[in-house]
Parts: sequence; structure tokens; C-alpha cells
Amino acid sequence: MFQKLFKLKENNTTVKTEVMAGITTFMTMAYILAVNPSILSDAGMDSTAVLLATCIASFIGTACMAFMANLPFALSAGMGLNAYLAYTVVLSGKASWQVALLAVFVEGIIFIILSLTKVREAIFDSIPLSLKRAVSVGIGLFIAFIGLQNAGLVVGNPSTLVSLISFGDDFNAAGICALLAIVGLFITAVLYVKNVKGSILIGILVTWVLGIICELTGLYVPNADAGFYSIIPTFQMTDFSKLGETFGQCFNADLSNVKILDFIVIIFSFLFVDLFDTLGTLIGVSTKAGMLDENGKLPKIKPALLADSIATSAGAVLGTSTTTTFVESSAGVMVGGRTGLTALVTAVLFLISMFFAPIFTAIPSFATAPALIMVGFLMFSSVTEIKFDSENYTKAIPAYLCIIAMPLFYSISEGISIGIISYVLINLACKKWKDIHPIMYILAVLFILKYIFL
Repeated sequence: MFQKLFKLKENNTTVKTEVMAGITTFMTMAYILAVNPSILSDAGMDSTAVLLATCIASFIGTACMAFMANLPFALSAGMGLNAYLAYTVVLSGKASWQVALLAVFVEGIIFIILSLTKVREAIFDSIPLSLKRAVSVGIGLFIAFIGLQNAGLVVGNPSTLVSLISFGDDFNAAGICALLAIVGLFITAVLYVKNVKGSILIGILVTWVLGIICELTGLYVPNADAGFYSIIPTFQMTDFSKLGETFGQCFNADLSNVKILDFIVIIFSFLFVDLFDTLGTLIGVSTKAGMLDENGKLPKIKPALLADSIATSAGAVLGTSTTTTFVESSAGVMVGGRTGLTALVTAVLFLISMFFAPIFTAIPSFATAPALIMVGFLMFSSVTEIKFDSENYTKAIPAYLCIIAMPLFYSISEGISIGIISYVLINLACKKWKDIHPIMYILAVLFILKYIFL
């Protein structure tokens, strides 16, 4: 059945590989089940309701990706977009969380229309291959940086912005977590080098088990006030009635105190970031997985974008911020996931997690951090496919700027923005007009206007 439905042989994969990939993707994404409720609860939303909405929206979006596009990409509430909703829109006093969810719903409807009219597909196809490869490399650095942060190895520093953690300070919490992440990275790397199947997933589980042992022996001491919680899973059910506190509330939004211009800006902001975060993720992960054709196009881009759009609107109705394609999908791809069966496994795990949410949310970030760092290394290897010789400087320099912008500006969409603007300007200045797709001019102007007015 799976062979016929997902064309496993045509994609040189097996059920076992796809299942392992789906589990790996879920494990690297499971942190969203803890993080999203935490962020959106700051905006006044019920955390349990947000958790349930996140699980269901992730299931719907990822299942759509599986059956509509047959691609191994998973979707959930996007990081950054949830923070924008909570802190920039709601807590700044611009609108209530109900109005913000309505803006997300409208954004999803607009994206469905754009996907059906091939606008998003045309944007994808217009981006030159050098930038597509750069996006893959940039995302690799970006998620590696996220992994280092999740591990607690990278910490804030007032003079240098970031620095290495001091292991001796608070060793029984931050210090031991960072150390365990290093041990987990070493284990994962050795397993991967030795070609052990499921090395990334094994690395996550072994690191988690080591953390549990440290907690049981007193080496790790939970401190909720400092953000260090028990990593021993508990067995309790979720209160499903809480979903009613957010379900459909976007349609009950009170717009009487919201200026129409502010509402349009909110919609456009969600629209812009979601569009290029999604395109960036699809480009980066597809490039690394070898899914692009000889022209640098993703054959199944239209249904993939449509699935992403449907997930966004469904998530808003359920009660969560923009649901989008996750860059952590690359973890499953690196394990060997190539079809929608990988996505389906991830989707089912999101649905199951509603019933046992406390178990899944107990997976500590330092356990998934080694997976993100290793995936970052694997995606970074695409840098060798970018030509850096003098004859290709007009393509290589924008690619370089795109790569460094993603981790340094902490945004996939900003990396794409810088890459596109620099590509157009540099090639124009060097009189290489034939190398610029007409849509690239439009994108460059829109990005420049975004920096001016948003």
C-alpha cells in the first residue's frame, strides 16, 4: 500500500527508512510543543489550548504535504512568527490575539490564492541556482547556530553579543546541559561517520537518556525559574476541553479598535515573512536532498505551497500562529526520507502527542541540539557547489551575503532578501542583465520597500 501511495521504489527508499526519517523529523521539531504555548501564552492565550492547536495544525499541514505533494517536509507553528504575534502585535498594543489570529487566517487565504495562480511557484523558479544553493548553506549555518543556542553552548554577551558558556557557572543546570550536548554531538558524529542507520535519532535518544541519568544522580538539578525543567517524562493526559478557548476565536475578533492600515500592515508582515521563510526552507532542503530538476526547479512545488497555505489558515482557526514548513525537516531528509511517508509519520506523531504531550515536551533542547548541529554540517556541504572563481563573482558574492545573513540576522527570509537585492544590484552594475530573471527585479524592489516602510 505504501509503495503504491508514495512511490517508494521510484524514490529509492524503503518503509523502514521513511519511518525512521519521520520519527527523526518529529524529534527535532518536538520542542515547538513546549515553546509555542510558552510564547503565545504571553499574549493571553491559554497554553494548553495552544498546545492542542499546534498539534492538530501540524498534523493537518504535514498530512497535506504527504498526500498532496508526496514530499518529506513537516509543518508546525513557525518560530519568529509566533514571537511576532505575541510581542510585536499583541503586547505592543496594536491588536488583540483574536485580531492577530484573524490576520494569520487572511494571510493563509491569500497564500492559497497565490499558490493556485502559480505566483509563489514563479517566485521559486525565478531565483538563480547559485542563490538556491546559498540558501541551503545559509540554512545549515542558521540551524547549527540554533542548535548551539539550544545546547546552551552559545550565550549572550554584552560586549561581543555572543560567547561560549562558562561551564563552571551553574554547572548543575546550564553547565551540565551544555556538556551533555557536546557528548551527544560526539556520539552522533561518530555514529554518522560509521554509517549507522538512524544515527541522528539514536543521538537524540542517547543524549536524553544520559540527561535522565544525570537528573536521577543529582548531577542535573531542575530550576524552573531559570528555565531548566525536569527531563524525566510524566504520564498524564491532556485537558482537551481547553481547545474551545482558542478554536474559532479569530472569527470573533473585535476590529472596532484596530486601524485598518495597522491591520493591513500586520497581514502583510505575516505574509512576507511566511512566504520567504517557506520558500527558503523548500529551496534549502530540496537542494540538499537532490529533489530539484536540472533547471533548479522543484517539480512538486505547487502542491507543497498549497499544503503550507492550508495549514496556515487551519492553524489560525484552531488557535495558533502561522503554520509553516519547518527547516528541521532536513533532519529527516538527511536520514534518508524522500517521500510523503516521512511526512505522514511525523504528522501521526504530532496527533498522538496530543494525548501524551507531557512525555514529548520532556525532550530537552540539549538532546535535539546535536541533531541540528549535524544537520547544519550536512547542509553546509552544498557550499562546494557554488563557483567562487572570478568569472562567477557576480553570482558568488550575493550567495556569500545570503549565507552569512541568515545566522547573523537570525532569519531565513532576511538572508533571501539580502541575497536577491545584492544579486540584482551587482549584476546590473556589471551589465549582466541577461542573468537576471524579470521577477527578480520585482522582488528586489519589494524587499527594498520593506526595509523602508516596515
